[in-house]
Amino acid sequence: MTVSEAPFSIDLSQALPLAASEITLAVGALVLLVVGAFWGEKSAGPLSWIGALLLVVAAGVAGTAPLGVAFNGAFVADPLAVYAKVAIYLFAALAVVLGAGWTRRQGIAKFEYPILIILASVGMAMMVSAGDLISLYVGVELQSLALYVLAAYHRDDAKASEAGLKYFVLGALSSGLLLYGASLVYGFTGSMRFEDIAVVASGDAGAGLIFGLVFLMCGLAFKVSAAPFHMWTPDVYEGAPTPVVALFATAPKMAAMVLFARTLSEGFGGALGDWSQILVIISVISFAVGAFGGLAQRDVQRLLAYSSIANIGYALLGIAAGTAEGLQAMLMFMTFYMIDTIGLFACLLALSRGGRPIRRIEDFAGLKQDRPVTAIAITILALSVLGMPPFAGFWGKYFVFGAAIDAGLWGVAAIGLVASVVAAFYYLRIIKLMWFDAPPEGVVATDPAPKEAQWTAWAAAAFSFPLVIIGLTWLEPLTRIAASGFGAG
Repeated sequence: MTVSEAPFSIDLSQALPLAASEITLAVGALVLLVVGAFWGEKSAGPLSWIGALLLVVAAGVAGTAPLGVAFNGAFVADPLAVYAKVAIYLFAALAVVLGAGWTRRQGIAKFEYPILIILASVGMAMMVSAGDLISLYVGVELQSLALYVLAAYHRDDAKASEAGLKYFVLGALSSGLLLYGASLVYGFTGSMRFEDIAVVASGDAGAGLIFGLVFLMCGLAFKVSAAPFHMWTPDVYEGAPTPVVALFATAPKMAAMVLFARTLSEGFGGALGDWSQILVIISVISFAVGAFGGLAQRDVQRLLAYSSIANIGYALLGIAAGTAEGLQAMLMFMTFYMIDTIGLFACLLALSRGGRPIRRIEDFAGLKQDRPVTAIAITILALSVLGMPPFAGFWGKYFVFGAAIDAGLWGVAAIGLVASVVAAFYYLRIIKLMWFDAPPEGVVATDPAPKEAQWTAWAAAAFSFPLVIIGLTWLEPLTRIAASGFGAG
């Protein structure tokens, strides 16, 4: 029986339990939307906390749901998807909590904020469980549409509106590349399902299929803000609200990286030699753009955008290895990267003077005098993102470089190491300003820190060191199970 003749049938009693977390969030979002429509803006605060709790509950549901393949192969629930969903939901919940306080202080609290994050989380969950090109595209677009709105959430701010518009326009371009690549792949394989595409790709993958693969990878590279498809990242990071950027830099990156790995490994595993070369090139360009582009930045959020570009290059290097160890390394790296990044953005949310956020790098001068604990947290998190031992970021890079070297990618690992040294300058500059420079005369003391931002920053810093030593004992086996159980149903 050919692929086109295969019967289409769905056993909902078997399929729905596999998608229990997505159903929980979708139904919850609809209920919250109805409640918000009736109660109005006064419901923004309670709905934010209910939304965060709903995401935590969904993480528990995802962690206990059965494994398998549903909807005729379009939806895959395997250990990799479970690991990614739990991480995505938890970090999305943190973004809701951080944003609830920030929007209230800015006077722009609206009940739509947690609902948009929940809907984006449903799209991210679809991405990590995608088993064919259609579910891949639906997941990407559901996530993207919600994120476009979130980028321009602060409607009265010109930079936020500009960020939302740029993200939407360039996102539409990337979606076009993704869709065109998917249509080429379908045209040359006759199937949307990854397992059927893999059969064709493992044989004589013609030029048409390779072209489709390249366009597909370009679209996905935009979603993870890998160079040279990073053009949206600095402007959106600078203009979008800080808690929204904290979301952009964490959960969607994990979802897109897992989707990247699933698409290439499950759908094009037989063409490893072709896509691995492309990923290596993207990784090297990301190293260079992230490291050297960050040197000229003065805005901290824009600086963190270039930092994210470089770090995505390291994560892609794990996928480029094409091994289970490389996939595990990517998961370890992304987990540590998300913890460090959410901590740094929480530090930004915790710092302000006279009601104005501290965004310029020079504004960190002398921070040790009135906020010593926050300065310690920033120091730990900056050294961790840099990859300094024994902080969490070091272990992420240790696993990635190890997997790359085992796969024979010695040269790329060496380039990545050099890029880390270059990027050290802008991390160490912030540390130097906080601890060794005096604050400019006339600068007022920082405002009292919001509790949710302060505790998130301290918790992230505590995990980066010393709790990471304990965390490795359970994260390493969890990521190994997720990588080895890739595609298992």
